[in-house]
This record gives sequence, C-alpha cells and structure tokens, in this order.
Amino acid sequence: MAIASEVIGTSFLKATDGFTRLTPSVLTIVSYGFAFYFLSLTLKTLPVGIAYAIWSGVGIIFIALIGLVWFRQPLDMPAIIGLGLIIAGVVVVNGFSRSIGH
Repeated sequence: MAIASEVIGTSFLKATDGFTRLTPSVLTIVSYGFAFYFLSLTLKTLPVGIAYAIWSGVGIIFIALIGLVWFRQPLDMPAIIGLGLIIAGVVVVNGFSRSIGH
C-alpha cells in the first residue's frame, strides 16, 4: 500500500503544475500522506534502511513504467540498464538479506 500510494502521488505530481491546480495537488498530498502512513507501519517489522530501499526501488520502477506508458516518456538503453540494476537490487535485498525481520 505504501508503494502504491507513493506511485499514485508521484503520478499526479506532474499534473499539479507546481501545485497551482487544486484537484491534482490534493490527490498528490493525500496519496503521499497514505504512503508515509503505510511505510510507517512496515517500520514495525523491517529496518528503516531496508524498508526505504524496497519502497523507493519498486516505486522508481513503477514511475518509470507510468512515464513510459502514460506520459510517453521513452527510456534509452542506459535507463533500461539502470532500472534493471534497481530491480536486481530489490531482488537481492528481499531474497538474501538477513536484515529483514531482525
């Protein structure tokens, strides 16, 4: 829920036009509020560094995909490689880190 809320907020951020448009601005602020609330819940069981790494890494991937599809913002090969490395990092943290759950 934290990641989904952050992705929604960031997706509406462009439409706020520098927070000069009311509806997208309210949606952005509310979405970020939910994102931080749900992130705070994960901190009851995950270390902050791990939780934030997963939250931001997965959020980056989703925002890049939304930018590609919704805003028609193409990704060049270095961007694709970089996003692949982020995915690899999240997989390594989730699959192999002993920090999760301690």
